[in-house]
Amino acid sequence: MGVVVAIDGPSGSGKSTVSRRVAAELGLAYLDTGAMYRAAAWWCERKGIDLDDAVAVARAVETMPLVMGLDPEAPAVECDGVDIAEAIRDPHVSQVVSKVATNLEVRAELACLQREIIHAEALGARGSVSQGAGVVAEGRDVTTVVAPEADVRLLLTASEAARLRRRAADLDAAGKSVDAAALRDQVVRRDRDDATVSQFLTVPEGVTLVDTSEMDLGQSVEHVISLIEAALDEAAARDAEAIKHAEALRAGLEDYELDEEDLALLAGEEIPAGTDGLEAGLPVLAVVGRPNVGKSTLVNRVLGRRAAVVQDTPGVTRDRVSYPAEWAGRRFTIVDTGGWEVDVEGLDAAVAAQAEVAVELADAVLLVVDAQVGITQTDASIVRMLRRSGKPVVLAANKVDSPAQEGDAAALWNLGLGEPYAVSALHGRGSGDVLDAAMAVLPEVSAVAGPAPGADLHRVALVGRPNVGKSSLLNSIAGAQRVVVNEVAGTTRDPVDEVIELNGRQWVFVDTAGIRRRVRQTRGADYYAVLRTQGAIEKAEVAVVLLDASEPVSEQDVRVIQQVVDAGRALVLVNNKWDLVDEERQKMLAWEVEHDLGHVSWAPHINLAARTGWHTNRLVRALDAALEGWTTRVPTGRLNAFLGQLQSATPHPLRGGKQPRILFATQAQTAPPRIVIFTTGFLDAGYRRFIERRLREEFGFVGSPIQIGVRVREKRDRRRK
Repeated sequence: MGVVVAIDGPSGSGKSTVSRRVAAELGLAYLDTGAMYRAAAWWCERKGIDLDDAVAVARAVETMPLVMGLDPEAPAVECDGVDIAEAIRDPHVSQVVSKVATNLEVRAELACLQREIIHAEALGARGSVSQGAGVVAEGRDVTTVVAPEADVRLLLTASEAARLRRRAADLDAAGKSVDAAALRDQVVRRDRDDATVSQFLTVPEGVTLVDTSEMDLGQSVEHVISLIEAALDEAAARDAEAIKHAEALRAGLEDYELDEEDLALLAGEEIPAGTDGLEAGLPVLAVVGRPNVGKSTLVNRVLGRRAAVVQDTPGVTRDRVSYPAEWAGRRFTIVDTGGWEVDVEGLDAAVAAQAEVAVELADAVLLVVDAQVGITQTDASIVRMLRRSGKPVVLAANKVDSPAQEGDAAALWNLGLGEPYAVSALHGRGSGDVLDAAMAVLPEVSAVAGPAPGADLHRVALVGRPNVGKSSLLNSIAGAQRVVVNEVAGTTRDPVDEVIELNGRQWVFVDTAGIRRRVRQTRGADYYAVLRTQGAIEKAEVAVVLLDASEPVSEQDVRVIQQVVDAGRALVLVNNKWDLVDEERQKMLAWEVEHDLGHVSWAPHINLAARTGWHTNRLVRALDAALEGWTTRVPTGRLNAFLGQLQSATPHPLRGGKQPRILFATQAQTAPPRIVIFTTGFLDAGYRRFIERRLREEFGFVGSPIQIGVRVREKRDRRRK
């Protein structure tokens, strides 16, 4: 984890110049948060937006295509592909920037973006300028709101005369005219305006004041670097002391009875988080046909397991669903589709459209026809559609359950697709022959499937009760109709995996069936769909639980959320359909969230409208925050030092004349975080909740459940040999 240095201060105090120089000398990235507000003002004026219209300004900033350069030697600022580093330094921008900087919605939006950049540099994320060394971030609120947990927090200040002198020198060096009266008005007025929403004129607790009035640039840089080095040395000393303390506590455990599992856990044998990626880049075989001809049954036969939802009624499968498969040593992707029909409307038309998309995105097609029914008008229409696609087609005559029905299959020669392969998907009869034929037409290298996703690709499950907009959200963030959307509740039945690129990164999003109120009373296809949703949650890293913001939070919503927590997945809560929420409903929703969802107050919570795409750009920030909390690991030394202080300040209540005592603690795993505490007695549920709450206050764990295990151990009888 890299170092984070946060530097605040009034205009002209030297914070920008000093911060850049410090970052360059220490090999850190440099983030000028003030430039982001200047860029926002420049962008709004370019779009013709009145800066006094707070709502319009906030909406514009939410969609502003801003890219911040973090190289301290050349900190570029790009907006919509245009380098605006010089343009935002224009005196006019300086005069109007406070109108944007004092907009609370703008501040919240940019603060989120600033935190993302700081975290990425501190963690050494892909494309990191400092390669994980850290970042110097300077600007308003950076020490208190943006990065209150920074390793070093400084407030640079200077006398008014020194600040005015420096600002004039900056303008003169840039070849711009200097009007003393106007300059003083600009500096003083900007401080006055910004002070209404930001604290940078007084020193908050934990922030070090640095007065640069009597220092030149070199002295200021040298002094700031010395403060950073001293703070880091002090932190290292604290960590070393915590490690020694933890080692002493660990040695004390030798006096207690420990089993083999305890010893393995104390040795640091962490349980790794499981991953489950998509099979991509393989040849794609699409299975199509009219409703109820046995497509999903045949897919299950190929896979060797009941993966696709099957029921003896037409129209069970609705979306196109991909599964990794293998036959005769060949790996490929098989795509199950909904029934294709002619001249249908509504939901059936959407299902047919998804089947046609599956054909376009396939290397070859397996057409399934009911041999017992024979050729229908719909079958003939499907054949015409397949011929237009130009894809190779293998014809499967399904429901030929015995040799006596072979004649039914022969009649399908009239479709003009070549030999019909007689199969019984239900019993497996002839399935090998039709797969051999499919392998013969599938290419070795897919012409449609993209390369395999990277190992760092995260899996996100969209869950919630029926009809809250899960499929709509997936289509909105994908920018295309990837899955069927209909007002009918329960349209989605099979979990649908989609690889989607957001903010330059790929994610696997899984659209799932709505979790109904009483799963055990659900029957048929809906029952199996709910089971598959539960499986999708287990395979995901983070679950996005959608709530219908226009309706009260229900017991069913709470049950869905609890299912995610019980599975140990990271959690993001989304209030969808925000476009249907009026002011009165917003007040009620705030009350419901506080009272009904207070037990998951640690989860990121965002409002959006999937139908219109409003605020869907905030989803990635919430996902990143939840995943970071889910994978947070607390060093054993810090954990034991924290629990030692906690126990001293608030010991466990007496129970039966005895007081349980914490002996040692270790984090056994991440994803989700699991902390094991060795004690002399059982800890009450209330005290464990107290520990969890304080752990979150100290270490974050945003968006992640914390599993706390207690191991009661008795002292070893020294008389025993």
